[in-house]
Amino acid sequence: MTDLMDLMKKALLTGVGLALKSKDEVEDLAKEFENKLEMSEKDGRKFLKEFQDKYDEAQEKLEKRVEKAVRDFMKKADLVTADELKALKKEVRELKKAISQEAEGAE
Repeated sequence: MTDLMDLMKKALLTGVGLALKSKDEVEDLAKEFENKLEMSEKDGRKFLKEFQDKYDEAQEKLEKRVEKAVRDFMKKADLVTADELKALKKEVRELKKAISQEAEGAE
């Protein structure tokens, strides 16, 4: 019964920490579940596949949240993004070119 409780705890904590673990750690945990639950090889592969899919999904969600948090921070901190900087550089080049052409026409 203690083993089952340990598995239940790990299962609950996995939902929270899944995205923070490496792919190898996730595979090891899935194999541990597989062994403790004495799954067949077919069921074990299916379980591992589902586990990996959930890991990938959690990882993607975490990345999106981090990206959003960074964008929000940069906006609040009034920092310029790389795209904004590129747009400004392009605008400066275009303005220089226009000024240069006007100067040549005025001569």
